[in-house]
Formats: sequence, C-alpha cells, structure tokens
Amino acid sequence: MNTQSSPVKPSLHSWLMSDRPASRRQAAWGRAYGAWRIFARNRLAMLGLGIVVLLVLVAMFAPLLAPYSPTVGDLRTTRLLPPSHLFWLGTDDQGRDILSRLIHGSRITLMVVVLVAVLAAPIGLLVGTVAGYAGGLVDAALMRVTDIFLAFPRLILALAFVAALGPGIENAVIAIAITAWPPYARMARAETLTIRQTDYIAAVQLIGASPWRIVLHHIMPLCLSSVIVRVTLDMAGIILTAAGLGFLGLGAQPPTPEWGAMIANGRQYVLDQWWVAAAPGAAIFLVSLAFNLVGDGLRDALDPKGVK
Repeated sequence: MNTQSSPVKPSLHSWLMSDRPASRRQAAWGRAYGAWRIFARNRLAMLGLGIVVLLVLVAMFAPLLAPYSPTVGDLRTTRLLPPSHLFWLGTDDQGRDILSRLIHGSRITLMVVVLVAVLAAPIGLLVGTVAGYAGGLVDAALMRVTDIFLAFPRLILALAFVAALGPGIENAVIAIAITAWPPYARMARAETLTIRQTDYIAAVQLIGASPWRIVLHHIMPLCLSSVIVRVTLDMAGIILTAAGLGFLGLGAQPPTPEWGAMIANGRQYVLDQWWVAAAPGAAIFLVSLAFNLVGDGLRDALDPKGVK
C-alpha cells in the first residue's frame, strides 16, 4: 500500500527567518522579527521598554489610578504631609497629593515626547535627505541653517523661543521641536551622501524616477532606522528640556501637574520637606533612563550589520 506523506507546513519561526522570502511582506516581517529577537536579548533594553509601557498605561488610566485630585488640596489638614499610608508620596504646599500629580503629569510628559518626536523627526529627516541628495547650493544653504541652530545650547534656544511665543505647554512643545531637528538632519545627510552613490539609486535614476520620488521613496526609508534610534535616545533630553522650561515657569502653568514645575514648587522645601521635589525628580530620572535603555537596545536591533 503506497502512502504519500503530506507536505509539512513550515512553522511561523521558519517562515519569518527564511533566507529566501517569497514576498516583500514576508521579508519585512522577517526583518522586524529578527530585530525583535536582538532587542529581546538585551535585558536592560527590555527593562526600559517595560518602564515605558508602564508610563503609557499610567497616562492612559490616570483618572482611575490617581487616588486624589491632582489640582485640589486642603491647606488646613493636608499641607506638606510626609509619605504615609494615606498619601504614599506625601503632599505639597497646597495640600495636593504628590502621587496623584505624578500620575496625571505622566500624560503631559508623554504628550511632550510624542509631539516633539512627531514634529522634529520628519523635519530633520526631510532637510537632511534633500541636502544630501541635492548637494551644491541647496546642501550648503540647508546645512548653514542647521549649523546656526546647533551653535546654541538646546535649552537656551528653547528659552528664547518660549520667551517670544509666551509661556504654556503648547508653546514649549513648539520651541523644543524647533531646537530638536538639527541633529536628525545632520545624521540623515551623512547617510544620504553614502546612499546616493550606490548602484541601487543609479538604477532608479535610469528608469526615470524624479528627484523627489527618489528622496521620498528610496532614500528616506533607508535613513529611517537611524533617525528612530536617535529620536529614542533624544527623548530623555526632550523630557529634561521640558522639565527645565517648567522649572523656570515657561512650560505648563499652575495648577497643571507638570513634573518640572513640581520640582520648582518644591525647591524651597527641599531641606525639610524633601519629598515635594524628590518624587518628581525621581520620576524624571526613571523615565529618562528608560528611554535611554530602549534607544540603546534599538541601536543594536536596527544595526544592518547585526546578526539575526
């Protein structure tokens, strides 16, 4: 009796790790899976990712997690109370629960990070790729503008823009985004100078693709991974810049629970009621460290020389 064995279907792992993908979709999923495997082997990166995910969840469910109001306190009974079973992180000079303010402040921190990344990264990527591909006067003009922005410290330049635009969290986001794009432009330009000399770009030019199509569809995607890594590493600096603006009174305005403003509010009590400034300072440190760890892991995972 002749029996024919049915073909064995490849497992998902084998399909993703195939050396000869049958489609662009399979190749894209395979690259993503390989990058995730490299990222997951980095324990510190996974720790940072866990903290970032926790920050996102806390921001999403802030009204449910906060035990008290972040803006209303009782000056008669709850002013400057130390950490206890009722107020886990103590209260501030207005009698407001610091833990509740930290939880609601995570929304502002996350909003600032996301908005600055969304605004600054595309600008820097576009300026850098256009300058690197066009060359000549276009390259010189765009890079001189970039050099002007890089000549000033980020916080000082952000202070100048906020002073011109006026205090407020929206203007702070715009000011930070304006000062954050030049490093991305420099990085994208450096990669574009290498990519434009490749046979791949020469072949695209031969079939008649326009310069804008080459930049948008063929050069930008190749520079995207490096920019993503740089943005992730810069998120700690974005948080610190936003906190610095809040500390100086140019960011979120009272009674908004912004972490930098909370530190500024507690600086006069730092010796006796240390918890007022220590709690938001620890939150800024922890979240900044988490983004740095994630960025370090992404740098290894998205390295084209990395091994699957």
